Amino acid sequence: MTPSSSPLSLYNTLSRRVEPFAPLVPDCPTMYVCGPTVYNYVHIGNARGPVVFGVLAALLRRRFGGLRYARNITDVDDKINAAAKALGAPITAITDKYAAAYREDMAALGVTGEFAPDIEPEATKHIAQIVAMIERLVADGHAYAAEGHVLFSVASFDGYGKLSRRDTEDMLAGARIEVAPYKRDPGDFVLWKPSTDDLPGWESPWGRGRPGWHIECSAMAEAHLGPTIDIHAGGVDLQFPHHENEVAQSECAHGGAVFARWWLHNGMLNFGGAKMAKSVGNIQRVHDLVRAHPPEALRYALLSAHYRQPLEWSDGLIEQSVRTLDRLYGTLRDLGDVEADAAIPASVEAALDDDLNTPAALAEIARIAGEARKAASNEEKAALKSQLLGAGRVLGLLQQAPAAWFARGAGSDDDARIQALIDERIEAKKSRDFARADAIRDQLAGEGILLEDTPQGVRWKRA
Repeated sequence: MTPSSSPLSLYNTLSRRVEPFAPLVPDCPTMYVCGPTVYNYVHIGNARGPVVFGVLAALLRRRFGGLRYARNITDVDDKINAAAKALGAPITAITDKYAAAYREDMAALGVTGEFAPDIEPEATKHIAQIVAMIERLVADGHAYAAEGHVLFSVASFDGYGKLSRRDTEDMLAGARIEVAPYKRDPGDFVLWKPSTDDLPGWESPWGRGRPGWHIECSAMAEAHLGPTIDIHAGGVDLQFPHHENEVAQSECAHGGAVFARWWLHNGMLNFGGAKMAKSVGNIQRVHDLVRAHPPEALRYALLSAHYRQPLEWSDGLIEQSVRTLDRLYGTLRDLGDVEADAAIPASVEAALDDDLNTPAALAEIARIAGEARKAASNEEKAALKSQLLGAGRVLGLLQQAPAAWFARGAGSDDDARIQALIDERIEAKKSRDFARADAIRDQLAGEGILLEDTPQGVRWKRA
């Protein structure tokens, strides 16, 4: 357990304010994060939650000594069924492939070790728990069976709308409500639906069928974390209806007990002037990005804005993140002869304690690196290198050897990076920032890149 002079405070969507965080069990908080529906490769917007809430997971482990962190896999869904039908294969042919790809992509982005979930529950392995929860809701008058379906009765829960703070009329207008004659109320949502012979299904008291999306998360959270959890997190686009429905069904299934004490929602990624989404068609897949760019730069980019704010994704953001990491790794390379163990600076820990303020933490890393470049004594260099490594560690950055960072991907991608540094050097000289221009030349020289200033421009070659 790591002591801190500042308490951890988190913005709670439920109360709409930042609140000091304290877990129900002092040495082991619980956290549930909504994971992917595995019918295709995920886009970079889907990675923001796992990356930023992974940083939170590591912070909770340091602060409280333990954590039970679950991030689910939705492996039964109408989109999965459609993909399997198009392929003429069972749903596992789709879900196994894309769940494995998701894990590989998240690992590439550094969502491993202390940043990774302890538990990765899959919906299809929790059918018994889902059916049992639905049975309790029916028995207590919160759900009803109709024409092979089981629906949650929104009117039975007085608190419906308290998370999204919408009234019933707004909720109906803002959601894609399925109009069906078997519903008592237009807002009632499906807990269980019948399956035809060509669809996956399981036996239940209401006939062969499959679960609705919302009940899956409630049942998996209960199974692994208990009836009340400390933190439930996910994208802001899930706040309604998914999270609102989770609150309703979970609290009704648990006799009114609070489902999640803190709700955290990350903002969306925008790309090309619109929210990144498969339905819009403006996505960039993690699977492709980690092959075209250094994955650590993608991680840096995802942490560069506060998690609750939208993040404008662009090639320019990636390139800037690469250049920033070039400077930071260049600093570590210059300190290579100095012995130092990683130590987390109090200023970085304080930034994360302030509602996971990763931009402030990154600014501290830049400040420490700047001081390290100016340090004169070995003692001062060792202290600053220790802080730089420790600051990087809590964000999942700067943990590889500088030589490995600079040796990445020799070829066209690396050529583009080198050219970007040369262009930056040219601009630095134009603005008379000769210190920066010389630093770039020295950095490239350290990588074995020789520059030649000619009347026709700058030429470069590998030594």
